[in-house]
Amino acid sequence: METMLKVEGLKKAFKDKTILSGISFEVKKGEIMALLGPNGAGKSTTIRNIMGIMYPDAGSIAFEGRQEKEIPRDRIGYLPEERGLYKNVKVMDILLYLADLKNYPKDKAKQRALAYLEKFGLEGKDKVNVEELSKGMGQKVQFIASILHEPELLILDEPFSGLDPVSQELFKDEIRSLADNGTAILLSSHQMNLVEEMADRLFLIHRGQQVIYGPLADVKKQYANFKCTILGANSHEQLASLPDVERVIRQGDKDVLYLSKDVQPALWMRNMPPELDIQEFSIDRISLHEIFIDIATDRNLLKEGREEHA
Repeated sequence: METMLKVEGLKKAFKDKTILSGISFEVKKGEIMALLGPNGAGKSTTIRNIMGIMYPDAGSIAFEGRQEKEIPRDRIGYLPEERGLYKNVKVMDILLYLADLKNYPKDKAKQRALAYLEKFGLEGKDKVNVEELSKGMGQKVQFIASILHEPELLILDEPFSGLDPVSQELFKDEIRSLADNGTAILLSSHQMNLVEEMADRLFLIHRGQQVIYGPLADVKKQYANFKCTILGANSHEQLASLPDVERVIRQGDKDVLYLSKDVQPALWMRNMPPELDIQEFSIDRISLHEIFIDIATDRNLLKEGREEHA
């Protein structure tokens, strides 16, 4: 796939504190690339450097292979984490104004705006002032503003924050549709379950440094070991003594068994002792949420599976 955005060796420091330590990644046409990390990892600084809100101390940012000091803003959409729309302006007026800043034709922008307002359940709100909208409605309007001009690269910073489940599904469907139609998407979010459903690749940073980078499927396969969840009246000692069980954690009325790396689930299950009480049983890979927590808290519980990906 064609590379739309290439970040190479990005460094940034404020006074004596290093925020970014030479990070590098790419965002390709038609993919959703997740930019992840705990608070203070450097995600927002990375996005602000890409958008030209601030400039890096070292490194380069290239759009379609061209390194320019100013990015082509009319070809990029941006939904910032800090929402901000003029409150005493009508919804259609603010959408058309923002589209005009991107040099997008007014008639086409109005037509697309009306279609998106209807799609997101805001039909008839085009003549309402922004200040009259609920928080969720306002977020939908700002999302529409970020995609109205048909950007080739879309940067979304915490797009799901504050949305109800129905609205989250609307956003997910639209983001996936945009990617399917060729838009390159850089997505930053703390909602790991949504990221795991949507992302094609991910770049996880911690303390300004790359920790994981690669296709989500490869990361899950190479980094995340299997875990087994059992509902039944079994003792901790009994479960912990099973072959290839590294640790057992009690979660409510269930026990979660974390298995050794390279365990073959089908073979492992065949060797389970018949005396175990099993009322419910499931086996899957450790979730992206668990990987994130492990890295963010420096617990290193998964360190045997940890690899950097390129």
